[in-house]
Amino acid sequence: MYNVDIKLIKMCTTHYWQKKDGASEKLEHKGKTYFNKFERVDKPLSMQVMSDHQDGKITVAHSLILPNQKVENIVFDYNGRDPERFWHRAQLLFREEGFINFTAYKSKTEGHLHLYIHKGHTTLNEGIHLAKTLSMKLSQRLPTQWNYFPNDQLPPEYNILTLPYEIYQKERGASWSKHL
Repeated sequence: MYNVDIKLIKMCTTHYWQKKDGASEKLEHKGKTYFNKFERVDKPLSMQVMSDHQDGKITVAHSLILPNQKVENIVFDYNGRDPERFWHRAQLLFREEGFINFTAYKSKTEGHLHLYIHKGHTTLNEGIHLAKTLSMKLSQRLPTQWNYFPNDQLPPEYNILTLPYEIYQKERGASWSKHL
């Protein structure tokens, strides 16, 4: 049974992406060539699919860009060697920038994190700008060992993330912050 607390992610459940075995699909985007290992499945993202992902039977990803060109989350996919340091610096920056709800999830690879900033209804362009800005500010304090999403430098098929496996840390703003 999939038992990871993902209710704040607010992902699109009308479809999902499944990692396929074998040959990859070739994509051209902004003069670069990409090879897509995930295939879109136009079926609802059900608890059974999520449980199969948790059990390691399949690898499933969800779209970060919603059908109406909105995003609910700004995400950092950290692939470095010091997740504790990254988490500490990121949470200080996000609080300073006024974000009070964010969650870091463990990915399949040990030490890698998916850090979701729960932003709410945001246009795609605003989300891209915000992700770039936060990434730039974070890179002033840490070596850049992450990707950010949404990202306009990648094809839309690459603005996906695998489902989280476990919560690493979460930050839910102070109770007094709602009165600001």
